[in-house]
Formats: sequence, C-alpha cells, structure tokens
Amino acid sequence: MTFAFERETGNSWRAAEMRPFLTVLHAGSCFFSTFVPLNRQNIHSMHEKIIILDFGSQTTQLIGRRIRELHTYCEILPYNRFPDGETGVKGVILSGSPYSTNDADAFRTDLSRFRGKYPVLGICYGAQLMAREAGGRVESAGTREYGRARLTSVDGSDPLLQGIHAGAQVWMSHGDTITHCPPAFRFVAGTDDVAAAAYRIGGELTWGVQFHPEVYHTDDGTHLLDNFLRICGCTRDWTPASFIESTVAELKSKLGDERVILALSGGVDSSVTAVLLNRAIGQNLTCIFVDHGLLRKNEFENVLKDYEHLGLNVKGVNARERFYSRLEGVSDPEEKRKVIGKGFIDVFEEEARKLEAVKWLGQGTIYPDVIESLSITGMVIKSHHNVGGLPEKMHLKLVEPLRSLFKDEVRRVGTELGMMPHLIGRHPFPGPGLGIRILGEITAEKVRILQEADDIYISLMRSRGLYDKVWQAGSMLLPIRSVGVMGDERTYDYTVALRAVTSTDAMTADWAQLPYDFLAKVSNEIINKVKGVNRVVYDISSKPPATIEWE
Repeated sequence: MTFAFERETGNSWRAAEMRPFLTVLHAGSCFFSTFVPLNRQNIHSMHEKIIILDFGSQTTQLIGRRIRELHTYCEILPYNRFPDGETGVKGVILSGSPYSTNDADAFRTDLSRFRGKYPVLGICYGAQLMAREAGGRVESAGTREYGRARLTSVDGSDPLLQGIHAGAQVWMSHGDTITHCPPAFRFVAGTDDVAAAAYRIGGELTWGVQFHPEVYHTDDGTHLLDNFLRICGCTRDWTPASFIESTVAELKSKLGDERVILALSGGVDSSVTAVLLNRAIGQNLTCIFVDHGLLRKNEFENVLKDYEHLGLNVKGVNARERFYSRLEGVSDPEEKRKVIGKGFIDVFEEEARKLEAVKWLGQGTIYPDVIESLSITGMVIKSHHNVGGLPEKMHLKLVEPLRSLFKDEVRRVGTELGMMPHLIGRHPFPGPGLGIRILGEITAEKVRILQEADDIYISLMRSRGLYDKVWQAGSMLLPIRSVGVMGDERTYDYTVALRAVTSTDAMTADWAQLPYDFLAKVSNEIINKVKGVNRVVYDISSKPPATIEWE
C-alpha cells in the first residue's frame, strides 16, 4: 500500500520496513487493509489469495481495488516480504515503482521465491525488473512516456490477452523501456513506441506488461486482470458477507469474554464497528456516545434515538463544559485535535471504571484516518482523534475492526449487516466535530453560530435532493470578520465557508458543483437567520492539494 505522503517521496516501504505492514483484503468492490504483526497470525490464511508486492507505486492500491472488484481476496505486502510457505497463494503481482530498475537504491526482491512456482504478473517496473534480473536490458527511453497509447499488435491466443485486440487503449507511465529480453521472453503485445508492451516467459505462467491495467484509462484493463485470475485458478468467492463472518469469528477469538467500551460518534464508521462487535460479544459491549459540545445541532438526541433499533447497549455522556474548558485559548489545529482526543480517552476511562473488568477500547478508525496520521518523512498531515491523541500508557487495549476500510467499503459492510439506510448514507463527520470546522479558538458562541449555519445548509441539501449526491458537506466558521450592511445598520460579523466534495474513498476529492440558485438560497438563509454571520463563501478547492476539512 502506498501512503499518500509516500507518493511524494517515492520511498514507500523502505522507510517503513520495520513498521507493521499492511494487509489488504477485499470483498467485491470493497477494500480492506489492516495493520498486523509480522507473524501474521490473524490473516485469513484459510482463503485463497493473490499477493501484490508493492514497489512504491502510487497505483498499487488500484491494483488491489481491481482484484477486489473481481471478488478475489488479495494482500498488498512490501516488495521484500513475500510470505514463503503460506497456504492459499494463487498468484503474484509485482507493482510499478517511482524508481528505475537501474538505480543503485532501487527496490529489488528475490524473484526465485515465486517465479515458476505461481502465476506472476509484473506491471511496469515489475515487468522491467523481471527482464533485467534475467539478463535483459532496461534503458532510458529518452523522454518519459506518460499517458495514452494504443496496442498495435496483440497475440490474441495468449491466455493473458484473450479478448483484447489491437487498437485497445492502454495507459503508460514510465521513463525506461525494455530494449532487449532474454531468449525465453516472448513479446505478446506492442505499441508504436514500445515493442515490449507485454511479454510472456516461456515455460512459466509469468507475464510482464509495460502499461498499467489497473488504471481506468486502460481499455480492457480489468479484463486483463480477470484473465490473470482465471490463469491463477481463483474461485472468486470473497464477499462482504465473508468478511463479516471471518471478522466476527476473529473478534470472538480475540476478545473472548472480556468487555469492550466503544466510542460511538453517530457516524457510519463507529456504528458499523458497534454492530460487528455486538454480533461477536453481545452485552459485553458498552457503547459510549460523548457529547463534547462540538456536534451538529440536536445531533446528541437524534443519534441516541437512531441507535435504539440496533439493540446496542448505549450510554450518552454530556461532557460539553469539560471540553469547552480544556479548549479555552487553544487555536492551533493539531493541539485542538490532541486536546479533544485526550478528552475522549479520559471520558472513556472514567466510564470504563464504572463497569466491571473492561479491557478494551473499541474505535471506528478507518484507513484514511491512519494514512493522514502517519508520516515516514517526519511530517504529519494531520493527526486523527482516533490515533493522534492517545496517551502513552493506556489502561485499555485498542480494538479497531475497520482500521483499514475506506468509507465506501464500510457502507457496503453496513448494508450487508442490515443497518438502516439513513445511518449508512450519513456523510463523514470528523471525530473532533465542529472543533476543526471552527478555525481558531473555540467558544460556545462560535459553536452556536456554526451549528445554526450548518443546520440550514444540510437541511436544504436534503430538501433539494443534493445530500446523497455528494460525498461530504459541511460548514466552516472562519476566524475573520468583515463589514456588512443589514437594513440601515453596519455589521462586523463572521464569514461562513460552505464545503461539499465528491469522492469515493476520501483519498482524493473534487469540489461539488452545486447549483448556483441553491448556493444563493443557502447564503440568504444563513445571513438572514444566523446572528453573527454576514458573509457566506463556497470552497472550490480539490484534494489534493487541499484537504476535505480545513483543519
């Protein structure tokens, strides 16, 4: 798995070799990846799997997504961590890389551990690495080939290329090219500029492709991967239901009769976590929903009502004044997150002490939270409340069943669990809540202003049928005041920024092009009805370079 920050440095696994690695599972079009210890005892070893070795490509996760869309279990592992002797391995895929195979510090691996033993597909760097290690030549192409190309020759009889024809568009992204292959290598596809667009090694179920079948721009890319899975003999039986079954079984084994206290936020992540834990341990789960005073308007009461149908053991805790007191004078966004995170932990530990023998703290952490909370370069993009504010010595152990699921995958699991649609379809809402949507210092008055403005915005989105068409929407209260005129009076009030984005997994996002008349209506309603606001703006920045939240 290539982290967002690793994409910029091109140094994904090397700097993180001593960290716990990522295991990537999939369920249909769902994607699961989990930090696990190096002994890998809790990996679903009973399932057949495709191993994807990551050489640092920014599209490695797309390979995993395509494999998952084909209902096949896969694991993304560091390039040098092929699991010798593990049962269930059906095939191996080598990813691309930001390096040249000729670089002195390029990532390399012992190909003999899997070549000739399993079907192998090398993509871009992976294809070049196999050619170079076998005695071929990989040389600079002079200019980097990036973008669309078309196959001019295709061996349609080759098992990997069956159903793919000359003229098909492929996506190239490379600076080197294979200029000479060993005798056993046979070209099975080419373009006008790249003779070795695809090759097969004679006597082996081993292929290399110079292009990227995992990206959307490659015609028949998924078909090519489907052919590879057919070559591997995969049964395609990995589903969200399978994930739920195995996860509940693992939770039962891990937790036994021990009690868990779970941080509920009202969002889909913690709600799905709660249902999974409830299936595993029932009444040994106690859910705590904390009102830190930074929720949306009336959210505390509404969420508690929503949870009634789930049969969960839920306790609501009003801690508004505690959080307001601790946040007084704090304006730095990282410090605010840590104060809020510590406040959560303090409340949970206090509530845990009221219960008998609580050993575990459950959390709805998902993969984007982890990515944005870690850095191999020493630079933190932003710490997440689920991982950034924990004290060094916790009295509770952590259990995070969804630690690596993307948001869309969590929703699919929730649907499979039979949860109500309005809970599954809720927009992401950050754990620190309005605390990171109020830029600068937090006060009760600022919270009131933003709650009122946000309620108008979200309510109008629902009434206009726009809520379900965007990934996430929310309002920000900016730490600036400007002059305005209301009636015959001069005002000097706050500015509210509206944010709405489209996305599939929160790793990238584009601003939603909401109708002008809708934005005009929202602006008019907020300015007229929310005391303290005289200006409304709309955020039209994408991620990257911006983040979805402002802090």
